Amino acid sequence: MAKVRQKVLVLYLGNSALDSNVKGWSLYDGTGRDHHTTGDSDTPPYKTGLAALRDGWRVIQFPQLNPPYPNMEYTTSFQMYEFIFEQLEEIHD
Repeated sequence: MAKVRQKVLVLYLGNSALDSNVKGWSLYDGTGRDHHTTGDSDTPPYKTGLAALRDGWRVIQFPQLNPPYPNMEYTTSFQMYEFIFEQLEEIHD
């Protein structure tokens, strides 16, 4: 009997549009087939979030858009445009 496992792709984009370029990423494979770690690739898995959609990934979270606090427009902090995608894959015992 086949079981379903989730793969999760986190893409940090250049802005809030899905067709903007990927600036950072993380990939987690619940199937156990692939084992990824931080910094294991210099090349993002996709150029844009839209490219991930076209390859079958489903968006499960869009970033919350918050305006900057006054006088904080040019400070650095966390990556603001985090999109979370998923794929469901069957595994067989």
